[in-house]
Amino acid sequence: MNKAHASLASLFALAFVLYAAYSLPAKSGETGNAAPASIRIGYQKYGTLILVKARGELDRKLKAAGVTVDWAEFAFGPPMLEALNAAHLDFAASGETPPVFALAAKGSDLVYLGYESASPEGEAILVAKDAGIAGIAGLKGRKVAVARGSNAHYLLIRALASAGLGWKDIQPVYLAPADARAAFANGAVDAWAIWDFHLAVAQETAGARILADGQKLVQNHEIYTSRKDFIRQHPELAKTVLEEIARTDEWARTHTAEAAELLDRQLGIGVPVLKKALERRAYGLHPVDAELASAQQNIADTLHALGLLPKPVQVSLALSATEIQP
Repeated sequence: MNKAHASLASLFALAFVLYAAYSLPAKSGETGNAAPASIRIGYQKYGTLILVKARGELDRKLKAAGVTVDWAEFAFGPPMLEALNAAHLDFAASGETPPVFALAAKGSDLVYLGYESASPEGEAILVAKDAGIAGIAGLKGRKVAVARGSNAHYLLIRALASAGLGWKDIQPVYLAPADARAAFANGAVDAWAIWDFHLAVAQETAGARILADGQKLVQNHEIYTSRKDFIRQHPELAKTVLEEIARTDEWARTHTAEAAELLDRQLGIGVPVLKKALERRAYGLHPVDAELASAQQNIADTLHALGLLPKPVQVSLALSATEIQP
């Protein structure tokens, strides 16, 4: 697809998302609210939003409209979506699993806005380069570090199932990425389920070996979410944010080296490491659709069957489109 066609595809996706946002039924008294003084956006050290932040175009556009962007960094998705559920954020980007956990929380007001193209190679299960573990089956009885509720959590579940193992066949060690990296480095755990940029850093600086990545196991979508009340009151802000995400996706797709250099000025982990991660990342904003609905429901059903969710989750209740056809 050439640049013009990609741009048209992004705009089509955006138009669908914005229609969906406007089509949410309003609560009594919610009509045409003026723009707020700020929009609170949660991001991680990966994905499109950190590039949006680094480029600064969104901040400049919203500043001209009298709106400040308050950027809030999170180590991984679940704490970010907890903040979204608590109305401490207005917009968030996470992996494909955190929204499902967030929807299981009491009183969740989360709504899906769109998602990025699948990037299954952007997450993996790592072992030390000299570890005597030949495949996923070799994880039986082993300690595996993973961030609870993250995209890597679901990857680990799916990988184990592919080798005929269940969740109880390993010793999961729930750790945030920084703590997991330390545990992996000193041998306190036998394996680590993780995503980029942490994945690329471990490969490039520690010689970590990929036991399995997400290919043929998970899709690893980056998912954009908000709160229903915020979208009802301020759909124009969602429009502006999503437009800039689409533009940044298009830029990053064709300017990988520049994107790596831009990020390195913020992260300081090395251009080669960032370029490695960016090159295996897919870009492209998609609207809420049947593919997203089905994928998210499958994750929800899997997690509930394993007893990892406190209640069943009906993803359709959080879709921003009024009708999703199979």
